[in-house]
Amino acid sequence: MARYFIELTYNGAGYNGWQRQPDAPSVQETLEKGVSTLLGAPHEIVGAGRTDTGVHAAFAVAHFDTGAEAAKILDRQFVYHLNCILPKDIAVKKIYAVPDGRHARFDARRREYKYYITTVKDPFSTNTAWQITQPLDVDAMQTAAVSLMRYEDFTSFAKLHADNKTNRCTIFGANWQEEGDRLVFTIAADRFLRGMVRAIVGTLVDVGRGKITPAQFCSIIESKARAEASAQAPAHGLFLTDVQY
Repeated sequence: MARYFIELTYNGAGYNGWQRQPDAPSVQETLEKGVSTLLGAPHEIVGAGRTDTGVHAAFAVAHFDTGAEAAKILDRQFVYHLNCILPKDIAVKKIYAVPDGRHARFDARRREYKYYITTVKDPFSTNTAWQITQPLDVDAMQTAAVSLMRYEDFTSFAKLHADNKTNRCTIFGANWQEEGDRLVFTIAADRFLRGMVRAIVGTLVDVGRGKITPAQFCSIIESKARAEASAQAPAHGLFLTDVQY
């Protein structure tokens, strides 16, 4: 058996997240069916992370083990035929061999997400950005975002009743950028809790709306209470954009 990494991208609108589920479509199950069909035997795919329902990935990583010949897996035609099998909303970019012990999830050291907001009515981004046409105080949102790096416990932004062993994360960077009619929030960390990024964005937007001050944003983090934070931002504006090892 040999281990291979897959680099892929997907539009999550039609899936109940990455993780395989008994009665709902998932990216993991769809990818497994494609690889298994091509190799003629069941193959399990392990992802670098578990994106939620409706969340997209501009860059994702997964791994699988197989006894098939390396020349077959590494042939460019394998990726071509796999993409022919997969639906149009999932695209495999690259497959390459890695050492047997390399793990797509547990060996990842840095993950990055971007969240997109459109500040004008835009029919072309209805499925890829949160439309907010009211004025937002981006400077206040940026001040609050930078404060995230002072903390490690993000219970206030964790999905309730999740099976997290710990709610501690190391955030490497968090910032807002204005790009024309879009606001882009970029956040990178060693790990993320379920629903964490969307809860952070939802709360930061309330800072921009003037409902919460940057100081109160910090108090919300320190409260370690999910009820103190705002509702999650819509899933369709969130993209996994990078995974580093």
